[in-house]
Amino acid sequence: MQVERPRKYRNTSLLITLSLLAAWFIISLGCGVIFRKWLDEHLPNIGNAPFGFWMAQQGSIIGFVLILIIYATMMNNLDRKYGYSEE
Repeated sequence: MQVERPRKYRNTSLLITLSLLAAWFIISLGCGVIFRKWLDEHLPNIGNAPFGFWMAQQGSIIGFVLILIIYATMMNNLDRKYGYSEE
């Protein structure tokens, strides 16, 4: 049963990483390029900039920082759960 513990840790770690990579893809390519026209037409302007442009320029940076914070928090909790914490 000792082999199961690292395997569960690794699978959960991969799930977290792939989920956050999908969010990164949606924020960067989705909001900035693919859905930009729809965002411009259906959501209000932020300042003088259309929402799609704002997401491509500023929103994606905020999204990336949030993803980093979420990743660090989730991995610290996972490390504590499986006994890999540095504390």
